[in-house]
Amino acid sequence: MGQQDYIKDIARFGLENDQEKLLSTLNEFIEHNKNSKKVNFALQLQSLLKDSIRRHQNSSLQKVGSPSHYQSLQERDTEDLILEKLTSAYSLTNLVCTESAKDQLVNFLEEHRHSELLAKYELPLSNKLLLYGPSGCGKTLASYVVAGELQKMMIVVNLGAIVSSKLGETSKNLAKLFRKAAQDDCIIFIDEFDSLGKVRDYSQDHGEMKRVVNTILQLFDYLPQSSMVICATNQKDMLDDALLRRFDLAISMDLPEKQQIAELIHLVLKEDKFALDKKVSLVKLMAEAQGLSYYSIQKTLVNAIKRSIFAMTGTRALKPKIDTQIWMDLLIKEKEALSSK
Repeated sequence: MGQQDYIKDIARFGLENDQEKLLSTLNEFIEHNKNSKKVNFALQLQSLLKDSIRRHQNSSLQKVGSPSHYQSLQERDTEDLILEKLTSAYSLTNLVCTESAKDQLVNFLEEHRHSELLAKYELPLSNKLLLYGPSGCGKTLASYVVAGELQKMMIVVNLGAIVSSKLGETSKNLAKLFRKAAQDDCIIFIDEFDSLGKVRDYSQDHGEMKRVVNTILQLFDYLPQSSMVICATNQKDMLDDALLRRFDLAISMDLPEKQQIAELIHLVLKEDKFALDKKVSLVKLMAEAQGLSYYSIQKTLVNAIKRSIFAMTGTRALKPKIDTQIWMDLLIKEKEALSSK
């Protein structure tokens, strides 16, 4: 059955209020999209279906203390703690990083692709990943790549809602979130992890930070193998040693060197829609780009493309050419702006 047939059946059963056939067809449609390599769309549909079923189950009168009542409260408790719930279309081809970082990431992904084989030999699955390094070097992108490659839903933690001034509230919020992730079999992504996992003898610690770190240690220890937590930080040295040891893998996402800069340029221009002019040599541009993050290099290149296109309005060039002098100027300004901070 084709996609249009599924959509027509879903519309018909929905209008006829035939819940049984509607749910059955929706589940078939989800499987059809998974088999058609539209995995992210299928995951989004699956998540919508699960949430709808839960709301329907909890919409009737509930007995206080019953499982449905408890689950309804739990759903409300975690809503504000989640910044975003998403699927990802990113893959390893979208990530530029060092060979060492990519090799580690590939091995991490391989474990999850062969989880049944590891379980057969009673070997643990690595499911706690730390990404560290300077800002703009691909830590968040790497988390999206993991979600995309493994076709899993990802919960992005809302740190502003997690961290509370009330005694013990931060720990409770974290526990709620980890329970939610275990229930939904998904990835938890915590950015700026150093704000939660600081060294327990940190000079400004008044006891609450120790409680938070102890809670995270326990949550990590009892994280189900089907769930995963990915944490990112710019300040690995501020993390508690015991917490660092709990991560199965810590990957350094460093500033790009010459090879990575060349790969990034190729990635931005890979569809071959643009060409570089020869006002400034590529060698000089790459030399100027060194010391900047992937984010800064890509941002300046994309802005140079846009400005070059604006300047060419009215011309009939088959392939727009990027004004390399504009890009050089943007690279210099970016370095100046970052050094003045």
